[in-house]
Amino acid sequence: MATESSNGASIVTLKDVTKTFYRGKEPIHVLAGLDLDVPSGSFEALMGPSGSGKSTLLNLIAGLDRPTSGEVTVAGANLSRMSDGQLAKWRSQTIGFVFQSFNLIPVLTAAQNVELPLLLTDLGGADRKSRVATALRVVGLEDRMDHYPRQLSGGQEQRVAIARAIVNDPKIIVADEPTGDLDRKSADDVLTLMDKLNKELGKTIFMVTHDPAAAEKASVQRKLDKGALQ
Repeated sequence: MATESSNGASIVTLKDVTKTFYRGKEPIHVLAGLDLDVPSGSFEALMGPSGSGKSTLLNLIAGLDRPTSGEVTVAGANLSRMSDGQLAKWRSQTIGFVFQSFNLIPVLTAAQNVELPLLLTDLGGADRKSRVATALRVVGLEDRMDHYPRQLSGGQEQRVAIARAIVNDPKIIVADEPTGDLDRKSADDVLTLMDKLNKELGKTIFMVTHDPAAAEKASVQRKLDKGALQ
């Protein structure tokens, strides 16, 4: 698994980004003229009250949503100008996703869950198997690859989910409340792992969290309130 260089250049840039949803005909302004620069190789935590736009911002960075206006540039790509097909391909090559609910498929083993993103690539079976083994070794679960989710603890399930997120060797990991469903010890284990991914593999991590202990693991803490960064 490649190590990303941390040269301080911005890997995420948002310029004057707005996002408006509509409830019927009523506009709901979620993000208002937001600017953001995230240096390559940083570990950033985004906090803020419910409804402040945290997940919306995360989705814009990950290419899961588009801004109403403004420009979103991530890893050298202007997402605002890409087609849906281009965005899907870009996401699969650039972004690793970690969610609060682990989103593992119960009838698949840990290794099969981790392999899922690779099934969309041109890699052969042997290469996929090698990458899966590497990803599970990075998260410390190489001895659990044949276990099903029901045979794993919550913390182990989240580590499998992180292995799935990094198996494609993404430049950026976006994490939405990654410790939200975990007890304190499991949460600390997952945060230690994310710190390792950042410091040893140089992965840029952008994490939404309500947990102050999780935010403290990040090198940068940001606060979003009423659609604006504080």
